[in-house]
Amino acid sequence: MSKLPFVTAALLLPTLALAAAEPPSSDKVDAQALYSENCLKCHGPEVYTRADRRIQSLDALHGQVRMCEQNLGLSWFDDEIDAVASMLNKKYYKFDQ
Repeated sequence: MSKLPFVTAALLLPTLALAAAEPPSSDKVDAQALYSENCLKCHGPEVYTRADRRIQSLDALHGQVRMCEQNLGLSWFDDEIDAVASMLNKKYYKFDQ
């Protein structure tokens, strides 16, 4: 019996594990889906449009998205946090980038 299948598998498994652990590239992140599946569980878009909204800068927006992600225990990658913050900025906040 040949050992080639076992050797091949032993060589490929670490590569596959690394590929699975890599964060998604920003062009593959579906920010709207992340927002819909997670953010809307706690609040609607009224928090972004009210006159006395707490977020006053793009940095603060990123920080808020990160805080919400941590509070919900989501374990998002930085690209996912950036994508959701960017989507919210484009749609509601309109801070200069």
